[in-house]
Amino acid sequence: MPKVILIQPTQYGTNTRKPLKQSRIYLPGLALPLLASLTPKNWEVKIIIEVVDKIDFDEEADLIGIGAMGHAVFRAMDIALEFKKRGRKVFMGGYMVSILPEYVKNHCDSVVIGDGELSYPQLLSDFENTGQLKPIYNQQLDNLDNLPLPRYDLLLKKKIGYMLPVQAGRGCPHTCSYCSIACVYKGKYLTRPVEDVMRDILHIKDLGYKRFFLIDDNIGSNPKFLFELAKRIKPLKMKWASQCTLLIAKNEKLLKAVVDSGCSILSLGIESLSQEGLNSLNKSWVKVPSTAQLLKKIQKAGIAPATEMIIGTDGDTPASIRATADFIIRNKIPIPKFYILTPLPGSEFYKEMKLKDRLLHEDYSKYTAASCVFKPIHFSPQELEKSYMDLYKKVFSFKNILYRTIFNKGILKNPTIYLFAFFSNLVYKKFINQGDAPNIL
Repeated sequence: MPKVILIQPTQYGTNTRKPLKQSRIYLPGLALPLLASLTPKNWEVKIIIEVVDKIDFDEEADLIGIGAMGHAVFRAMDIALEFKKRGRKVFMGGYMVSILPEYVKNHCDSVVIGDGELSYPQLLSDFENTGQLKPIYNQQLDNLDNLPLPRYDLLLKKKIGYMLPVQAGRGCPHTCSYCSIACVYKGKYLTRPVEDVMRDILHIKDLGYKRFFLIDDNIGSNPKFLFELAKRIKPLKMKWASQCTLLIAKNEKLLKAVVDSGCSILSLGIESLSQEGLNSLNKSWVKVPSTAQLLKKIQKAGIAPATEMIIGTDGDTPASIRATADFIIRNKIPIPKFYILTPLPGSEFYKEMKLKDRLLHEDYSKYTAASCVFKPIHFSPQELEKSYMDLYKKVFSFKNILYRTIFNKGILKNPTIYLFAFFSNLVYKKFINQGDAPNIL
């Protein structure tokens, strides 16, 4: 029986250069369980999530598949070479690999670009029939119908948190110039049939879980879809989380339906408090003067916001970054995260920075979103990096962690969520104290 090992690498610490580890997976990904479900019955399949698992490079296997997100691609490349040294055939995928196939191709036998649902079975078939892999597999989906039930049983063997993932949609209709999703999906947004999503949710419920995460790059993109999904979820009396934009707060009926269905956390891309900066990134549809108001509506409705923001736009100054810290604390955002604006190779922002000769270098291993790799307007690169860590240190001081979580009135509606936020903040603080940007999965 042939065997395939599917690996999700962790990333290296910024200063230690060691693979980052955690005691458990707080938010398991779905890519590996989904690929495992697409593996023919005559194959043995194993998944490794490196943030909690150890990789045995000498383990016998016919194929090694490695899927990386973000900066973990550099750890993925090293893992691939270790297996190649031992004579294993290796294929790589994930959005970073899809954006930079030429960059990784010498580290593996085959690259899977974009969606894997069609390419992966073909890859396995090719290996069975010929013992070889094609250099590139690139078969893209035009719908998300009839996806198989993911192999949740393989996740349950890991040390995981209190929720399991369910795919709702992929892509985003917006084309922000810095965004990896825009690079891969180019403004396309696909949703799964509601019946299929509910099948997976009900399976999770049968497994004894009361919470799930709807994986979707912007679940508010199709209000009709989300209305119907919320309607179907509500009777289950489960709690769920997902990610979308602040624009959901403008649709009060949709926001209410989402809350009534059990949504307790939304990851929101606020990005910046500089309208000039947002405009320069093709994100002018976000209006900074309404940010606090929309955020307040979401919080008042009973949803805990997990925000993501970038610093270093052309509209940012040292004062605006200090104001960003004050904004997070003042609005008691329980789970904030920050990134240094990074010209992701393949993105429109990257092309713009290259054209304007603003790239400091093209050593992609340093494109971590925790280092400055281009020339900012109002900072030196070193000043921006210092402002970034100062921002994290202020927001994640123990006093401000308590203020944003335990002493947040949202804890009265969602005590479990805000306690989770408190302990997540402590994990973040641990990374910050050792000089690394937080990495929590």
